[in-house]
Amino acid sequence: MMDVITIGEAMIAFSPSSTGPMKFVNSFEKKVGGAELNLAIGCARLGLKAGYISNLGNDEFGKFILTFARGEGIDVSQVGLVKEYPTSLNFKEIMEDGNVRTFYYRDKSPTLLMEPDGLDETYFSQAKILHLTGIFPAIHEKNIAIIERSIELAKKHGLKISFDPNIRLRMWSKEEARSVLSKILPHVDILLAGDEEMEIIIGEKDPKTIIEKTKDLGISFIAVKQGDKGSVGYYNGEVFEAPPVKAAKVVDTVGAGDGFNAGVLYGVLQSWPLDKTLNFANTIGSMVVGIVGDNEGLPYYEDVQEKLGEIERIER
Repeated sequence: MMDVITIGEAMIAFSPSSTGPMKFVNSFEKKVGGAELNLAIGCARLGLKAGYISNLGNDEFGKFILTFARGEGIDVSQVGLVKEYPTSLNFKEIMEDGNVRTFYYRDKSPTLLMEPDGLDETYFSQAKILHLTGIFPAIHEKNIAIIERSIELAKKHGLKISFDPNIRLRMWSKEEARSVLSKILPHVDILLAGDEEMEIIIGEKDPKTIIEKTKDLGISFIAVKQGDKGSVGYYNGEVFEAPPVKAAKVVDTVGAGDGFNAGVLYGVLQSWPLDKTLNFANTIGSMVVGIVGDNEGLPYYEDVQEKLGEIERIER
């Protein structure tokens, strides 16, 4: 039985050896990236059973990602290796303050060979949560049908649907994102969204207004991410403003939202109260930004416990 399954595209993420404009960077380190895979990794490190659905190129990069994901304890039985398209790439530009720009090379994505009827219904019947993002449909419009089919299967088998809009304006316009993602919202059970993303989708940025508008769609758990301002959530009629957790140092902001998402899903699956869930998720986000890499900073459960002061670890 899987706790969380997700659909997306993993990539080779080339991380710069130095900060500053990419045109002045002379070397990069090969790492693994992709929001949905990051989410699966974050869940697995917290102790959840996570599964990943995707295609990768049948090349050295694709095999590297597959081996990496398997090593993280993620079920990759639904990941195909295809020879028609190469594994996608991205290059990161990291500035001194930790802000990141990403440059994608994913036009010929291996996921273009995925089809709605290729989704394994049995796999969905053995899971608790389906996590989706707005990145997968932004890759190509044909992926919208795969998202729709995954929602259909999730509803059929009683899965909760988790959704992070994760809008990438390098991949599509605000108008395209709004048109597609607004149609997903009515099917969502757990909304994990940034305030700026919701401004694009529903025209509102204030967290409490976002909550009012989205809970009317039938969304039962809502978490509005505000970066270094913390988060605001809604569950069972309660609204809670979770204060930010200060990071020791911000060196790379990529993956913080995925870590937050993993923390929320963990809390939901443990039936934690809203305040405990959001504080746990905020803590994970603050830990991720202190390490360079898309998923290197995603903590194990005991790491979060230590950060929260729940346990003490003896180092020597």
